[in-house]
Amino acid sequence: MSTRSLWQHQDFVKLWIGQTVSELGTVVTRTAVPLVALLVLGAGPWELAVLVIVTSAGVLLVGLFAGAWVDRLLRRPLLIGDDFIRAGLLLSIPVAYAFGGLRIEQLYVVMFLESCLGALFDAAYPAYVPTLIGRDRLVEGNSRLATSSSIAEIGGPGFAGALVQIVSAPFAILVDAVSAISLMMIRAPEPPRPPREATTRIVHEIAEGLRVVRRHAIVFPLAARSVPAHVFGAFYGVLYSIYLLRELHLDPFLLGIVISAGGVGALVGSLFAARVVNALGIGRALVGTAIAASALGVLTPLAQGPVALAALMVFLPQLIGDGLQTIEGVAERSLIQGVIPDRVLGRVNATLDVVSHGVGYPLGAIVAAFVAEQIGVRGAIAIGWAGMALSILFLVFSPVPGLRAASDFVAGEAAIP
Repeated sequence: MSTRSLWQHQDFVKLWIGQTVSELGTVVTRTAVPLVALLVLGAGPWELAVLVIVTSAGVLLVGLFAGAWVDRLLRRPLLIGDDFIRAGLLLSIPVAYAFGGLRIEQLYVVMFLESCLGALFDAAYPAYVPTLIGRDRLVEGNSRLATSSSIAEIGGPGFAGALVQIVSAPFAILVDAVSAISLMMIRAPEPPRPPREATTRIVHEIAEGLRVVRRHAIVFPLAARSVPAHVFGAFYGVLYSIYLLRELHLDPFLLGIVISAGGVGALVGSLFAARVVNALGIGRALVGTAIAASALGVLTPLAQGPVALAALMVFLPQLIGDGLQTIEGVAERSLIQGVIPDRVLGRVNATLDVVSHGVGYPLGAIVAAFVAEQIGVRGAIAIGWAGMALSILFLVFSPVPGLRAASDFVAGEAAIP
């Protein structure tokens, strides 16, 4: 195993820079597009809801096909082409605005297609990383890449707001259109994809990916946990700001501080993720940080009292809990990359993305709104926390906690046919 830091790996540094720009651009787009709809096109709640629906629909409709294409083709050219096409789509928004022809229907089409391409990117990207840095460096590499996401989450919303203020919302979206260049600069050759029978239909390849996830002793518990975790996690996504503002009576400034604390915690977690995984073992680190974050997270539905106390009770789960969840995420991604053969890794990534973001999250958003109407926002937040906490049982009662490293499973199991 190489002892050289990945910061000395020139191709990885290029990948990291590109991912950092991409993550920042994603946050800017996520912030700016609803503002385009609101401030430029005068959209109401229904139009904003449709934006959320079309984004989830893209992942749901093409995610599994995207995974099959990722396993058929070289990943780096796929990532580069994907980035350039997405850039063109996003560029159409400020161009249409500049010529006075921007309509809400264009936003729907662009965000649907962008989410389709995003599903392809999300399947290909984690499948490409092991090829670039080797499976023995996955924990370190994913820890460094998690730092990119954390930096974007800390600075992205403020940066997006400043851009919207300075250049207007449509032109702020251009930040998300410049991340492919660093991928083009990577010099390491990518091995050719393994040969496949010309008569194999894509639906059969998709079915194989689904079978791998269903039958895999390690990945299936992760997938089974992911569905309820995203369903109940959506309760927070839909209701969290309302809960802090209306139930706990935080002002917008305190709300911003609390949410920003999550980004700071995630950044710290990404910096320590590799050390924690190496010290505890990948399985114990994954399950242990999930349990610790959940235990701390109970403070959120219990928050009450004076504003300062209530703010502290939601601040701590954001700051410390998000750091723990970042370590958990690094361990989970590294484990999946380590135990799944390269030839089906794209399909496995896509399957996990579809069941969590394409099915779990939008379903949870609908259920959250219904539950909040029936029992109130605080009760819905409590149910969200309980559901996410209980989902960890899928991991506790699985082989995951016993794994010191991903190679322990690979060495002890027959290869996937």
